[in-house]
Amino acid sequence: MRYQSKAQLLGLPLLAISLGPDKVREERRGTAHGIIAIGDIAVGAVAVGGVGLGLLAIGGISIGLLSIGGLALGYRKMKLHPAIAEAAAKNPG
Repeated sequence: MRYQSKAQLLGLPLLAISLGPDKVREERRGTAHGIIAIGDIAVGAVAVGGVGLGLLAIGGISIGLLSIGGLALGYRKMKLHPAIAEAAAKNPG
């Protein structure tokens, strides 16, 4: 299944869906690129798929700022509680 919305933002479709093989393009897996991407492999601001790459990534393997998945790599800046930061500064070992 392949679908791309006609509406675009920054040269990418707002919604892109690409699921399953495509014999015409000779693809074994669907790769979706869009602001919201849904596919076997999804790349976008919001990416949902077997492999998701994006700001918000959801998938079996996901990489993004906020990631949810079986294997997820994300980024979160955390602040230490002041008491813990003070103790760490006193005892750097």
